[in-house]
Amino acid sequence: MGKYNITEKKEKDAAYRTLVNPKLMDELERKINDIIIIQKKYRDKDYSAKQLAEDLNTNTRYISAVVNVRFHMNYTSYVNKFRIQEAMSMLVDKRYQDLNMEEISDMVGFSNRQSFYASFYKINGITPREYKLRRLLALPQRDDKPKKRGRKPGSKNKVKTEQA
Repeated sequence: MGKYNITEKKEKDAAYRTLVNPKLMDELERKINDIIIIQKKYRDKDYSAKQLAEDLNTNTRYISAVVNVRFHMNYTSYVNKFRIQEAMSMLVDKRYQDLNMEEISDMVGFSNRQSFYASFYKINGITPREYKLRRLLALPQRDDKPKKRGRKPGSKNKVKTEQA
């Protein structure tokens, strides 16, 4: 070994994760998904794990255990995942083209632009602005003029057949 005493990080198994019985974990998982995803509470900047626990008549340790075991992340990462997914849709949607990054980050539930950029980069490996530019460049450019359908003048509607 060299100058530094470096040891491998050992996986710790948090004791509270095993305290939640599987049946309760299934129920809490369903309820957490319902509140965060279906009711779109991820958009609420102030909706914390504590508030979620109160809404579900449980405690934050149980919320944390379920999110860790079932979703393999912490509460903040879980919520930010849905915020980023919605932001990604908004960034390429023409209806939101006039909004700046701060407005989009606010609409999806981030309290500031910096946390939005950090979360976006952590999940996608690029900034929101880069994502928007890449997606817009990847989309086929369309003319606003409708194309006429039908046959061209002088063409015949014959089906070519192979000659033997």
